[in-house]
Amino acid sequence: MSAYLNAFGFHVPPRVVANAELAARVGCTAEWIELVSGIRERRWAATETSVTQLAEAAARDCLDRAGIDATQVGLLLLASGSAPPGFPGPAGELAQRLGLNLAPALDLPMASAGSIFGLVLASQLADVYGNVLVVGAEKMSAIIEAHALDQNTAILFGDGAGAAIVSPRPEGRKILGSALHTDGQFKDDLSYDWKSPLKMNGLTVILQASRKLPTVISEVLQNQGIAPSAVGTILLHQANHNLLTRVAKALQVPAERVYSNVSRYGNTSSASLLIAAAEWSRENSSPEPIVLAGFGAGLHWGALAAA
Repeated sequence: MSAYLNAFGFHVPPRVVANAELAARVGCTAEWIELVSGIRERRWAATETSVTQLAEAAARDCLDRAGIDATQVGLLLLASGSAPPGFPGPAGELAQRLGLNLAPALDLPMASAGSIFGLVLASQLADVYGNVLVVGAEKMSAIIEAHALDQNTAILFGDGAGAAIVSPRPEGRKILGSALHTDGQFKDDLSYDWKSPLKMNGLTVILQASRKLPTVISEVLQNQGIAPSAVGTILLHQANHNLLTRVAKALQVPAERVYSNVSRYGNTSSASLLIAAAEWSRENSSPEPIVLAGFGAGLHWGALAAA
């Protein structure tokens, strides 16, 4: 059977944290933050707001746009790298909040790449479970503020959640193909254990991402006989603007074909790809093929093509 991207949804907290606010706390300028990251502002959730609450808001938005009830969801996949440690994970609570009627709910405890892994898994499982709800939800501000602010990481991250419905129903865009990869040798270059500050070797991470994302996108497109120039839009994990432009250059496509909302939301980890897809889908209905791709701690990365 075939799988389709039926709908996307998203939610971001109302509080806007502009560069000037963070610059004053980490000892730099607002202009420098934008120069090195392309970020002007990000959203941070209230202290009492949980990852699951962010996920619920995005999931309900997605269900509304798909025109289905929560009881019609056959499987839930929830990706988050910032959910508090321990068990049970947030997927079970989200299933209860939504009223999923005993559908299985699985946690994907993955930062940044969680949503692309969820989408690819959903495309393989939709013929068994029907409507698969994929959610990426992150409260990165809790990680940032749990320790003394680090200028190199505090400026990057924001909070939010995105969601998608993948199903066998021929509505929306048909998923053409996908690929997923993992390389654990760089796992220590981007990590967090809740006991010490977020660890990020920025040079290694962007070097690996700028190599691996174009490669996996090319892999998926070549398998489908699609040239990068024929892709209408590339939707990426919104790590920073420099990475987006590097991917466009490597694929030899115009920079404007790589969708970007990082200036407004910052890096929302596993939520960012789905937030970008949700915003883009509300503004565009072009029949040209699209690619969704993500990269994150692990190192994990992957891509999916749809038309």
